[in-house]
Parts: sequence; C-alpha cells; structure tokens
Amino acid sequence: MAEQTWHEARLIPTSGISGADEQERRATSALLAVMSVVKEFSRALLAPVGAIAGQVETFIEVPFEVADGKKVIPDGLIRVTRGQRSWTALVEVKTGKNDLRADQLESYLDVAKDQGFDALITISNEISAAAGQHPTKVDKRKVRKVALHHWSWTYILSTAVMQKEHRGVTDPEQAWILGELIRYLEHPKSGAMELDDMGAGWVPIRQAVAAGTLRSSDKELPEVVARFDALLRYTALRLGRQLGTDVVHVLSRKEQADPALRGQALAASLVADGTLSGTIRIPDTVAPIDVVVDLRAGRVMASVDIDAPKQGRPATRVNWLARQLKHAPDNLRVEAFVVGGRGPGETELLSTVRNDPNCLVADPKRDLRAFRVEMARPMGTTRGRGTGAFIDSVLDLVDDFYGEVVQHVKAWTASPPKMRETPPPEGDVRPTLSSTALSSQDGAETT
Repeated sequence: MAEQTWHEARLIPTSGISGADEQERRATSALLAVMSVVKEFSRALLAPVGAIAGQVETFIEVPFEVADGKKVIPDGLIRVTRGQRSWTALVEVKTGKNDLRADQLESYLDVAKDQGFDALITISNEISAAAGQHPTKVDKRKVRKVALHHWSWTYILSTAVMQKEHRGVTDPEQAWILGELIRYLEHPKSGAMELDDMGAGWVPIRQAVAAGTLRSSDKELPEVVARFDALLRYTALRLGRQLGTDVVHVLSRKEQADPALRGQALAASLVADGTLSGTIRIPDTVAPIDVVVDLRAGRVMASVDIDAPKQGRPATRVNWLARQLKHAPDNLRVEAFVVGGRGPGETELLSTVRNDPNCLVADPKRDLRAFRVEMARPMGTTRGRGTGAFIDSVLDLVDDFYGEVVQHVKAWTASPPKMRETPPPEGDVRPTLSSTALSSQDGAETT
C-alpha cells in the first residue's frame, strides 16, 4: 500500500463518531482531559469564571443521587485544588444543534448547591449576546449560591488557538496536545460548530422591515436582536483568533449591568429605522469599529472615527489621512467634521479625496476635528451561511475593513519640540586670554 494513503495516528480521532451522544461524550472527554494536562489553557478558561489557581482534576459523567432515589449525571466535573482550598464546578455539554434545557440546568444547580460546589459551566454552540450573559433563562433563585457560566465551542476554540499560537505553551508536549484538541474541534464531526444560523425569525423580520410593517410586539423580534448581538460577539472571537489578541464586543456599563437594555435598544432601532448596530474594539487600533446593518437599504456598513491632527491647514490634515489609506479601495466613503460643527460633514469617496483634498474643506478658516471612514457592502439575505447569506456578509465586511483600512491607520501625535540653536554673531572674536581685570570675586592681594 502506498504511504500516501496511510492515516496519521491522532490523539483524539474523529473517526467512529456514530451519533449525537457519542459526539457529545467524546467532545466532553477530549476537552476536560486536555484541561487537566495543559496548565496555561485551563487557566485561560477557568480564571474568568472565578476558579483558583492550582492543580486541575477533571471527571466525566459523575453520578449524584437526588430525592426519591433518582440519579443525576452531569457530563463532567472540574476540581481545582491548592493546599487546603478547592474550587469545583459541574459541567453540562451540548454539541451540534442541541440547545441547553432550563429544567436540566436547574436540577444540576440544585445538586451543586447540595454538594457545596461553586459553579455550573455549560458548553454548547449557543453564543451569548454578551460576555457573562447566559443563553438559557433559569430561575434566578437557583444562582444565588451557585454561579452559572457559559462557554460556547467557538469561545473554547478561540481560547485554545490564542494560547497555542500567540500566548504560548511552555511545555512542547503540552503544546502538541493542545494542537490535537484544536484539530479535533475544527473538524465537522466534532459537533463544535461555528455560528451558522440567524434563526427562523430572520426572514420574516427582514421582510417586515422592508414592507414597513414591523411592530415592537412581533414575537420574532427578541430572537433576531439577540442573534445579531451573538453574531457581533462571534465576529469578535473569530477576528481575535486571527489576530492573536482579545477583540471584544463593546457594551455600555448600563447594558453590562442590565442586558435587557441592549435588547430593548436594538429592537427600538429596528422598528424605528430598520437598522441594527454594534461596536467591536481591537486593542492598539486607532478607534473601535462600528458595524451598522440597514435592512431597508439592504446594506452593511463598517466605519471608524479618527481624530484629525491638531496642527496644519485643513487640506494638510486631509492629506495626512489619505496617505495612510494608500492601499484602501477607492469606494471608501470619507467624511470630515469641523470643530464646533453639528450634523453631517463634507463627504466624498476616497478616490476623489486623493485627487483633491480640498473637496472635504467647506470653509478653509474652520479647523477639521475628525474623520469618518466607512466601507459598505450589499447585505446578505438568507439566514444561514454561504453565498448570499447575512452572516457571511457581516463577517467578510469586518475582515476586509480591518485588513484594508484599520490596521494601516495610526493616530496622530504631535512632534516633540526642537531645541532652538543660536549661532554666534558674525565677526565675534572671543579673547584667547582670560581677563586680568579686578572682579568682585577676587580676594585681597597677599603681600
């Protein structure tokens, strides 16, 4: 047999997965086993959920007896110990399109409370609309004593890639093991899918917006706005995995404290003007990226607001921006705002700005305060993935906008002041001998 047909032995093989139960069991075992071995990876996952730093032990399908002699078997258990201290969490896992069930989670929360455990961690392909927010609504009384956390498989995969490729793993063998987990989770048979559906309500809502008949009471509205926020969070995780940095979906302090406010604001915006919007922040960039979806116009826009230089004529400030966008596409829209101005500013395409910087200067006597650079694309309409899909139209736009625009722009900084050089006057001849005249510093002469 030719060597080209041989299959390389894998630590976590994808062959032999016969059904949903086998898929779920194997994904759980693979993840928890790697967490117990690769210290940096387990710490990256567990530190944000409040676990102490220490020795990590993991178990699968741990049975617990509850009332009436019944047994409850969570998919896994994580225990971290350091000296006399310990931290323990139950784990519930779903793969594929299986969603978490509130009744099941509440029973596990009761077990965790009775056992004195610290947390319940759920894992599924559901992506929370915001960090720290759980995709499944449970009785709030159940989480008074036990913390409830959620990891999407996308988040786990992104954390693994970040740790291995960018932050690093000290032990080479542990790095190889983490690489095997990444390879497994990226395989379609693993059940760890990426975001691939905007939900059944997407098409009816889109059609209602186009027809002008959308109402705040429409039952599909909450699901659509929640999935849009989940899409932004997925976009941030995906971009962060490519860049090797922590890209975040930005929420205000009020929205972080009360997630319902974010959903209400998105729903109101969609009903009022047919738009959905959000912001993604990438460390060390000139400014966050604003993403706007206009369902009435069928357009997706990504933009960034850049402070103009504080020195120079208006046209010079425009040239400063145009030079940094030399590799950007001609159809970018550039808008200039003046100091003290209200409302929209002067707007032109980048191709025009390159040829005539004064096209953005309405009044040469007024200084420019900021620029907005925007890229727009047609919006995908279908709810899934692929050509003509809404999800891909957003992902591709953000990737291209960052790659072609944002990563090339640096914020303006003033040049440091230079030391003033004073040349000696012409014809000035310094004496070669020191003066012998009396000085106030001379003492009395000694006889």
